[in-house]
Amino acid sequence: MSLKIKIIPVTPYEQNATLLWDDASREAVLVDVGGDVPLLWAQLQELGLRLKEIWLTHGHLDHTGGVVELLKLADVPVLGPHREDLFLLESLPETTTAYAKHGFDFSPAFVPTRWLEEGEQVFLGEYVFDVLHIFGHTPGHIVFYCPSEKLLIAGDTLFKESVGRTDFPRSDPQGLLDNIRNKLYVLPDDVRVLPGHRDTTTIGYEKQHNPYVRG
Repeated sequence: MSLKIKIIPVTPYEQNATLLWDDASREAVLVDVGGDVPLLWAQLQELGLRLKEIWLTHGHLDHTGGVVELLKLADVPVLGPHREDLFLLESLPETTTAYAKHGFDFSPAFVPTRWLEEGEQVFLGEYVFDVLHIFGHTPGHIVFYCPSEKLLIAGDTLFKESVGRTDFPRSDPQGLLDNIRNKLYVLPDDVRVLPGHRDTTTIGYEKQHNPYVRG
């Protein structure tokens, strides 16, 4: 038995929604439900999975814009992000309307079932994920790290040879770099990094090749 992973790019920004499931229990979580809910729901049905929870790394529309629609199909808890991203969730009606011309569907505002803090843990079957608060891209950005699987779901913090943008309201450029160095680069080099966009990578590769923040 093992933790199964399927990355499903959604929204016009090709955000990596991540479907995780435990083979033993067939329980699943979806991380960062940005949109394209019919596609995500079809994947759950095809694989015969039971959605347990939705996990969110941060509040930007391409990571949260499909949450309310998905909750109409599955009444499940929404965990995360950190409460500092409340302002982004409250502004979803305005931002999704403004980005309708780019192909985004309207989303109402919502509040998660539970905000997540540094040091908390979330669970999927027998797998335990540690919550790390990696602010910088947004003030409430968190990531999910599973030590047993050496897996990091990084959202828009660390990308292959890049980092998250910090030109948004309440971004913190130095905070993001410091958090990557002090909280992510201390993880084992062979930890797989699943970023919010584009290709996967590893901690070791980024420490050697990331031009924005080297190990």
